[in-house]
Amino acid sequence: MYASKSDEFLILQFKSGNDSAFDVLLSRYQTKVFSYIMQLVKDYDLANDVFQEVFIKVVINLKKESYHHEGKLLSWILRIAHNQVIDHFRKSAKMPIAGRTTANPDFDIFSVIKLEESSVEDVMINEQILKEVRYLIEELPQDQKEVVKMRFFMKMSFKEISEKTNVSINTSLGRMRYALINLRKLINEKDLVLTNY
Repeated sequence: MYASKSDEFLILQFKSGNDSAFDVLLSRYQTKVFSYIMQLVKDYDLANDVFQEVFIKVVINLKKESYHHEGKLLSWILRIAHNQVIDHFRKSAKMPIAGRTTANPDFDIFSVIKLEESSVEDVMINEQILKEVRYLIEELPQDQKEVVKMRFFMKMSFKEISEKTNVSINTSLGRMRYALINLRKLINEKDLVLTNY
């Protein structure tokens, strides 16, 4: 029904609460975005994981009004994909690997671990935010709650989640997307401020 509509129209529909408009955008660009990620990472499973993360960020940013349509939606998504791949490689490079210290005697563990002192207030605020988020997650439908817990608390990849729950990766992504939309609604309804800044 929306297949012939412009990106701008679909984005406005999605922002106003029509989730099926996003499904059209996803199907319109998923092949190009996945191919681009695949070119960069050269690994199908990793590309799938990065792809899911990219579209979660796209959903969050569209809902936050931080995207302003200039007829360049694909370029914007590809930029997010590029940054996500860079983040992944940065994280992998920072992970201490067994034997790295013997191979490189100058390896400094403190260059890997960022030491940051948090004030007592920061710690308390962060604990309170986490408590409120956990409480909100419990209000989600069971399938959404399950995928959020596996992804954020158990640090499982979308591939692992789909295998564990016996659904496709796309279904896992869909559940996560609806979970994020519902969490945002709950935050607005309860007028919560989930930040320590």
